[in-house]
Amino acid sequence: MPEPYRILVILGPTASGKTHLAVSLASQFNGEIISADSRQVYRGMDIGTGKDLQEYQTLKGQVPVHLIDCCDPTTDYDLYHFQTDARRLIADVTSRGHLPVVCGGTGLYLSALLQNYQLVPLGQPDSAWDLIPDENLVSELSKRRSLHNSTDTTDRKRLMKALSIASSTLAPESFPPLNPLVIGIKWPRQELYERIGQRLKSRLEQGMIEETKRLLASGVPAERLRFFGLEYKWLTNFLEGQISFTEMETGLYQAIRKFAKRQETWFRKMEKEGVPIRWIEGRELSFGKTSQLVYNWLKDLSSDFS
Repeated sequence: MPEPYRILVILGPTASGKTHLAVSLASQFNGEIISADSRQVYRGMDIGTGKDLQEYQTLKGQVPVHLIDCCDPTTDYDLYHFQTDARRLIADVTSRGHLPVVCGGTGLYLSALLQNYQLVPLGQPDSAWDLIPDENLVSELSKRRSLHNSTDTTDRKRLMKALSIASSTLAPESFPPLNPLVIGIKWPRQELYERIGQRLKSRLEQGMIEETKRLLASGVPAERLRFFGLEYKWLTNFLEGQISFTEMETGLYQAIRKFAKRQETWFRKMEKEGVPIRWIEGRELSFGKTSQLVYNWLKDLSSDFS
């Protein structure tokens, strides 16, 4: 049995300060950051996804970051790709004597990594499926696996993808075990909402609308941008004249708040399923104290940590 890979994981809801904390700890502990954000993999989607690329530059130099700007927005990057890429990077970063620091708020990505989901690549789609009614495809899917996710059966595109995955004849890839220290950042609900509002205002001032215009002008279809949700959905609707600026700003703020609540719900689900998360109060973050605390926790995981 191979030795487990020791990793540090920083998670939390949107606007909680994950990137800032992850960069500070990676700089302190000779780490490299692996992004666990489902939208930051796409090039050109910088302000709307909160890449905050300037934060990776510290007084000690540039902190390496991976799984950001990997592909074009018109291509698909899914859970299987994230799991295999993240596992490959964890092995590579560890082999160079550095600490992998996984940072992000996409709960499904974090669960796949930490709970070792058994995933396979898409099978070869059957062209005959295009002519089959949804209810027959659902029946076909039910023969291949249990229908635990209702969204796979109510949206035809997701249904076809689920059927392709279920039809794969490949075995899930085997990965070495992980020894993770998972740190979560939490804020009182009202303070988190204030941070969300302040960050939204800042991103609009930084050019988030212009960024969305550039994506549309570069050939990214409007429906594709809406698929990414949140900022790009609301900004695309505004740019196409479907809603006013005020409706966009107010609606987007409310949508991000709801998204943050869903993230917190997902993290509680992870804990119930056996993933231990050590929570740090966002309002009490002090990077000197936090670094010492994390150092002690890392020593608990590995006696040779230095």
